Amino acid sequence: MQPDLAALVGSRICHDLISPIGAIGNGVELLALTSGNTAPEMSLINDSVENANARIRLFRIAFGAATDSQRISSTEIRSILAAISQGARNTFHWDIQGDQQRRCVRSALLVLLCFETALPIGGDVVIKQVGDAWLFDARAKRVNFDADLWNSITDPKTNLVHTAAQVQFALLPTALAEADRQLSFSAGDTMLNAQF
Repeated sequence: MQPDLAALVGSRICHDLISPIGAIGNGVELLALTSGNTAPEMSLINDSVENANARIRLFRIAFGAATDSQRISSTEIRSILAAISQGARNTFHWDIQGDQQRRCVRSALLVLLCFETALPIGGDVVIKQVGDAWLFDARAKRVNFDADLWNSITDPKTNLVHTAAQVQFALLPTALAEADRQLSFSAGDTMLNAQF
């Protein structure tokens, strides 16, 4: 079996970026402690570093390589999603308990990235597990649902050409197949639901 080069590249990029971003965060914290500077500019830099760190951690799981045996704790996912939700348009609530198979978590995070594209002014997204099913429920003032884009997940043979901003839609069918899952979804003016 050939390695997934795109996933390996994603893993490598995220691995190489996480340390310098963490170092910047530590430097900002040290500056604030030693100088006593609590100016809004320092807070803005710190918030930006924390968000970048969380995004890199999310991308490492969503776009990186995953094997059958790897598991991820719910604590780690909640930490990532809480940092991403801080001051952002979307708020994510991970209501799944315990360690989960990385392939399922990878698929779930790709679904969340798809949700972000459909919630242009933000929304509240809850992720929970009922039995073996993972459920995604979004409520928003407005949902911008692109049927062709979403249908490319369930029918990857379509000739839709994805942009860089839509790469999660292109990657999700393969991730779902690796996790032995199938996605279904529905949308309205103010709601978006999915499950696998």
